[in-house]
Amino acid sequence: MGSLVPADQRMRTGMAWAHDIAVPFASSGVVRERMQAQRRRDTSAELLIRRAAHRLGLRYFVDRRPLSGLRSKADMVFPAARVAVFVDGCFWHGCPRHGNRPNKNTWYWDEKLRRNRERDSAVNQALTAAGWLAFRVWEHEDAAEVAARLQEAVRGRTAGP
Repeated sequence: MGSLVPADQRMRTGMAWAHDIAVPFASSGVVRERMQAQRRRDTSAELLIRRAAHRLGLRYFVDRRPLSGLRSKADMVFPAARVAVFVDGCFWHGCPRHGNRPNKNTWYWDEKLRRNRERDSAVNQALTAAGWLAFRVWEHEDAAEVAARLQEAVRGRTAGP
């Protein structure tokens, strides 16, 4: 991934350097603006799903760590039911239906997207080991359908004997 490159070669490589780790330059001004405008939370898909879930009577926490030792935050958290909801973006998480591979800086993006998928898997495993349900959905899924499935999952995990 990041190797030490002499300072005089750094400008010729087409990369920026942050702590000696290669980071690609944006391939255009438009791409730079799009990447800088990318929201980490409150995306349109998240908002649609949250509104649909709220209409069904579900109450939740937003953008919260389900487990104290976990670095990743879930988009929605139901602590009593131990359900953590992740609304995964098609590009960032490698959707088999809509995910696409960038044509520029592929050396960087292939590795970045692979690491994202590995992190998702590790988070799922950590939550499962702690007795939680990692409820993952794609951003392209219908919000009402997701909310209905989510309602079943939450109620099924909080229902008494």
